[in-house]
Amino acid sequence: MKKKEKRNIKKLKEKALKIIQKLDKLFPESKIALNFSNPWELYVAVVLSARNRDDVVNKVTEKLFKKYKNLDDYVNASFEEFSKDISKLGLYKQKAKYILETAKIIKEKYGGRLPDKMEELLKLPGIGRKTANIILWNAYKKAEGIAVDTHVRRLSHLFGLTNKSNPDQIEKDLMEVIPKKRWGDIPYKFIDYGRKYCTARCKHKNCPLKNFIVKRYKERK
Repeated sequence: MKKKEKRNIKKLKEKALKIIQKLDKLFPESKIALNFSNPWELYVAVVLSARNRDDVVNKVTEKLFKKYKNLDDYVNASFEEFSKDISKLGLYKQKAKYILETAKIIKEKYGGRLPDKMEELLKLPGIGRKTANIILWNAYKKAEGIAVDTHVRRLSHLFGLTNKSNPDQIEKDLMEVIPKKRWGDIPYKFIDYGRKYCTARCKHKNCPLKNFIVKRYKERK
């Protein structure tokens, strides 16, 4: 039986720090691409963004947030009408169910304020760890973990920061090697880098961070 390779945390921390320094120079102003004006609108936008492009979501929420101005508007909304309002997005009926159910929970249980704790957010419909991390950082500037999306997952593998496939395990590996003060913003640096320089089909010839890519990925054709 092959012996499991042990992670060299010290070396990975040093590597992660160098990668972060490079990303800071490339993308000093990285931030979430979704538009919102308060924590509740952020929740709505993030739920809607699952399997949809951010720019498409922003077009939908531009009209949505003008029609539904406060939490009570969501609490009193009919499922049929709200579903129609977001019908340009994938999985819109399921998302409408999540959002309208959560609106009632927020009003009845939390006095109209979206929770600012991971354990409370995870109890709400439509929220997993990635969503909770996004909300905590962008709404409350709290970092309890690292949001792992497709870009973060792919680049973390390329850089050898993890070899896991499960998002929760990837997050755990990244939290071991990335300074906590960077947990909140680093996903957006990865996203910007993935979109501008290193797409899924990238050959890495012109990647600014190609020196950090592990050998097995460099050798792929």
